[in-house]
Amino acid sequence: MNHWQELDRKFFMNTGHRRLGVTLVRGEGARVWDDQGREYLDFIAGWGVNALGHCHPVVVSAIREQAGKLTQVSMDVYNVPQVELARLLLETTGFDKIFFASTGTEANEGAVKLARKYGKLHRNGAYEVISTLNSFHGRTLAMVAATGKPVYQAPYTPLPAGFLNVPYNSLEAIQQATTDKTVAVLLEPIQGEGGVNVPDDDYFKKVRAWCNENGLLLILDEVQTGMGRTGTLFAYQRLGVVPDILTVGKGLGGGVPISAILVKEKAAVFGPGDHGHTFAGNPLMCAAGYATLRYMLDSDVPGNARRMGQYFTEQLKDLRKKYSFITDIRGRGLLLAIEFNKDWSAEIAKECVAEGLLLNNMKPNAIRFMPPLIITIKEIDEAVGILDRVLARVSSPDRSGLVIGEGVKV
Repeated sequence: MNHWQELDRKFFMNTGHRRLGVTLVRGEGARVWDDQGREYLDFIAGWGVNALGHCHPVVVSAIREQAGKLTQVSMDVYNVPQVELARLLLETTGFDKIFFASTGTEANEGAVKLARKYGKLHRNGAYEVISTLNSFHGRTLAMVAATGKPVYQAPYTPLPAGFLNVPYNSLEAIQQATTDKTVAVLLEPIQGEGGVNVPDDDYFKKVRAWCNENGLLLILDEVQTGMGRTGTLFAYQRLGVVPDILTVGKGLGGGVPISAILVKEKAAVFGPGDHGHTFAGNPLMCAAGYATLRYMLDSDVPGNARRMGQYFTEQLKDLRKKYSFITDIRGRGLLLAIEFNKDWSAEIAKECVAEGLLLNNMKPNAIRFMPPLIITIKEIDEAVGILDRVLARVSSPDRSGLVIGEGVKV
């Protein structure tokens, strides 16, 4: 453990595991460097935040320019970057209104508040939101209640009322949970943190139809799947449905914290004083967001994510043919997962770190891949080569050469 890691453990509450054991100090594109000068391919990308890679020139330039002009103002005044980003997002997607926040959690929280007010106005006070098991919508108390993971919920009971968690990919479960108290259905197009779970092709069309028939709002949480991650700018665009409320985050700022709630006119029921945020529409964040989105559109970054995702998937399928303990390859675009029949993911991730590849071991038996969307075939080949070597070592009968502890090999 180095100096910085010792200080981290001294100062911070232990709310998470620094599982990969490295201290990063610099990044460029799909690569990062630690405080010892070691280089890594980054296939976590800040949990999908660094959509254009680390320190992309257009994002860096936008931040520098805006930081020299204006960084923060209150909601009592107008600011130009906020309006520019709002116009570009709404014109690109066809939504009608928008609200900016800082994190995906805040966007989802705002979406639920919006739905509850809609329920008061149009659903006789209905307030319940149906979400799904194994979902992830954030870490506030309300979003923990929305997130269908008992392990996250248990420490904080009693949770806020008004959320029902039902099985994912089951219209019947949603139908059975719907009552006169239901106002909305909150879903991820692909469950990211829950395991990169991809639903049936017709699932969302059926859910959209059910919401239409029953006067419910459909909220899609695209904090992880949005901004080109699955091969289109937003995942809903390939599902054949349009939600009433869309939440966006992670990749929107190209590395800085910004999120948004996009709303169709019928659900735009917030009025003065109904919602707010100190950093809502922060000029610095919005300038970064505008530069990121503009570059994505002009350079067809979602198209690259789709093409590279197809290529990456094929390489992973080749590994599956080679290693019998790989049980599944799934995902869309550059949101992919590999699953094993053994709880080896932490060990595999640690081994990959030693070889210069950063991976997210999201479950004991699964690893998630979220590389920057500007990734190349050469970088994918490099990552797959590392993973291949690690899988061979992990599965070898004598398991020789494995990394244990702080980089010590056996």
